[in-house]
Amino acid sequence: MAFVPQSVFADRAVRIQAWLEAQDYNALIVTTPLNFYMVTGFHLDVEPWERPVAAVFPRGAEPFLVMNELSTNHLKFAENRDTLFVRDYTIYQEHQTTYNRTFTRDQFGAIVADRLAERGVSRGTIAVEGGPHPLMQIAMPQISWANATRFLVDMRGVKYPEELAIMRDAALLTDWGQDKYMELLKPGRNVKAFDFEIAMHMMEEGARRFPNEKVEVRLFSSGGSWSSAPHGSGAEAAEAFEVGTSVVNIIIVRLNGLVVENERTLFVGQPKSDVQIRAFNAATAACEAAAAQMIAGNPVSSADAAAQRAYEDAGFGEYINHRTGHGLGIGGHEFPEDMPFLHRPFKENEVFSSEPGIYIYGVGGFRHDDTVIVGKDAPEIITKRSKTLEDQIVPV
Repeated sequence: MAFVPQSVFADRAVRIQAWLEAQDYNALIVTTPLNFYMVTGFHLDVEPWERPVAAVFPRGAEPFLVMNELSTNHLKFAENRDTLFVRDYTIYQEHQTTYNRTFTRDQFGAIVADRLAERGVSRGTIAVEGGPHPLMQIAMPQISWANATRFLVDMRGVKYPEELAIMRDAALLTDWGQDKYMELLKPGRNVKAFDFEIAMHMMEEGARRFPNEKVEVRLFSSGGSWSSAPHGSGAEAAEAFEVGTSVVNIIIVRLNGLVVENERTLFVGQPKSDVQIRAFNAATAACEAAAAQMIAGNPVSSADAAAQRAYEDAGFGEYINHRTGHGLGIGGHEFPEDMPFLHRPFKENEVFSSEPGIYIYGVGGFRHDDTVIVGKDAPEIITKRSKTLEDQIVPV
């Protein structure tokens, strides 16, 4: 395994040039972290609203970057490991110093304008995400601006085979984390502290599996009646695992810039009530029904409809509080985000979460989440941890 290869970014650069030609735009400027990574291979280490950056793809010419000085050595590391696709960059300083009198932040727009002029772009239309930075508008008053967001979003949808290979490896690490979670959970433990403990073990395992790569781990768990709020009650610092209650955990891994999710509902000891068991089984059926729809050609909305039917058939329809899933990839909550109302067909090698949930106040939440690659003839579920009830009971 390795980082996404340069051939993927080179192919995206070709697609960008074809789009610029078709739209008759003179350049594309990318300014936000996830899309910046998608077109350059560089994981931004700055917040662009604070320290503006630009990945610039002039039509018919070589791309370049304009970067903040904080990124200087980050760029060198990326060059040395051959993960930086765009090697031509200009760096501006936070402020002038006696040691290095070069460009400063207030010249950001002028740098972009000058470098575009070097490549023959001084008029016409430039596409940029959302809207241009004010410093670019000031420096290029003669330029017309177009919104590139939809084009960039669409380019993130269908994954390259090399990206899918990374996501499969990330999913294996999340399964390992789920096993470790079941192994170490004990009643009375602080839930939030336990999340950090499992994340620590996963980082150690990630470092063993991927020693020279980029591994990021995040966990969020909630138990008992607290878990009836999908994102926590808002005051759960002292929450502890209680015998007889359900727990919903969320394990997220971003490996080399690509994200997978793995969520399970489990019990601390035997469930206390029949409604817990029925809700657990309904969550399992809904997750599997939604994933089964993720085949190229089926409507995206069919996955949400299948999950909803499973819950309604089990008598839990009134407890559905959110959609069935969302896209996964460079972003954790990737596009598309409107699964219930998106009736276009699934595309082969898109990746989605399948995470339909129900939330019963006073009882708890019940949700499994699998990461699913859309297949030509069948979905590929890459998170493998069991969802059967007997495998999700922690002995006490």
